[in-house]
Amino acid sequence: MKVKRIVANVAAVNLDDATLFYESIFDLTLEMDHGWIKTYSSGEKMTTQISVASEGGSGTPVPDLSIEVDELEMVLQRVISADIHIEYGPVLEQWGGRRFYIRDPFGKLINVLQHQ
Repeated sequence: MKVKRIVANVAAVNLDDATLFYESIFDLTLEMDHGWIKTYSSGEKMTTQISVASEGGSGTPVPDLSIEVDELEMVLQRVISADIHIEYGPVLEQWGGRRFYIRDPFGKLINVLQHQ
């Protein structure tokens, strides 16, 4: 048996808020829209992972989602331009990742990171 995919599902009342946030900040593309669910993707083949944690590292809360990007500074500038509150960081962690935390429009804590 092989796990083919793990999907993060976020409860939302206004799905259009997802479009504004996930497309403009992370360049994700709308792949599916059934009216009651919208699915966004980068089009990249990704490793299937699930993390279970007692904290988020460096004493931070466990994030709801982690989004790894290849250009953290670009995403950071988009976040700042969109006047999105940064809850942690940006910081270069002792394990080699640079990251910051923000919340999406639905209140989910997002760990935005780039591995060095």
